[in-house]
Amino acid sequence: MEPVSNSFTVDLRRLGVLRELARRGSLARTAAALHLTPSAVSQQLTALSREVGVPLIERAGRGVRLTGQARVLLEHADVMAAQWEEARAALSAWQEGRRGEVTVGAFSSAITGLLPHALRPLTEQHPDVRITVVEAEPPDLFTRLDAGEVDLAIAVDFAAAPPHTDRRYTRVDLLVDTLDLALPAAHRLAREQDIPLRDLAGDTWIVGDPRSCCGAITRSLCAANGFTPDIRHAVNDWQSLAALVEAGLGVALVPRLVQPLHRPGLVLRSPAGPPPTRHVFAAVRAGSDGDPILSAVLEQLRATAARINPYPPSSRTSPQPLRASR
Repeated sequence: MEPVSNSFTVDLRRLGVLRELARRGSLARTAAALHLTPSAVSQQLTALSREVGVPLIERAGRGVRLTGQARVLLEHADVMAAQWEEARAALSAWQEGRRGEVTVGAFSSAITGLLPHALRPLTEQHPDVRITVVEAEPPDLFTRLDAGEVDLAIAVDFAAAPPHTDRRYTRVDLLVDTLDLALPAAHRLAREQDIPLRDLAGDTWIVGDPRSCCGAITRSLCAANGFTPDIRHAVNDWQSLAALVEAGLGVALVPRLVQPLHRPGLVLRSPAGPPPTRHVFAAVRAGSDGDPILSAVLEQLRATAARINPYPPSSRTSPQPLRASR
């Protein structure tokens, strides 16, 4: 391989492939995320390696791993990506934010309980700004954010989300969402308050996909209370889940962002002990928060979240019931 040149050039799209490999850990998963073939991913990385003059991947068993030089390059790639986003934001600011497009990616209950309250005033204040909403969850949500398919992501802190220290994103904490127990009205504990989860160990549970936030939280909480839930129904749609609970087919944990569920045969009760919560945040690509339109959307989200939940994520006060759906 040629030594590193003082005048080497780098294709930013190939840098994006390397960043995705660092995130996904394998050529196959990287190819699937970028809608390429593993062979195409390998070719892109080989071309990037020639451009910079150092090896970037090496064989590791049946797969590959990043070299030390690749990790050094990735540190600079994050800086370059942020600077490129700053340049884009500066060009957009030239237009004073009067026109533009913003695509917001969010998980389903944020679309139900947060976005309608935030986007209505935005569309009134900025009638020439086109705002599009798509449903997505980490890690794919952040792959789409990196690729520019989404301009702003709304997500929940859990294993699939990027850490607070990830320099690729500017992050705004929004609110703490509490989860309640959803029980059929005829359930033996329906009249009780502060129900220990352990008392529901023998019940049938209705739980979403384990890769989703609420699905992961439910499984984790049940495990922390000493049992594995008997998951009879795997449902991600909240209205469908509520209908099953109302029919007496199981119990579930439901976030307050999607309440009330308008089901007369369903009751909501608090679990005993500290309330189960999830932290909701917004993120944009590092450097892009200078875009006047994105800045306006972030500010409206922050203001709306403060109205929905007076106890922000940094507060030490116990979260109170959310009232977003009234």
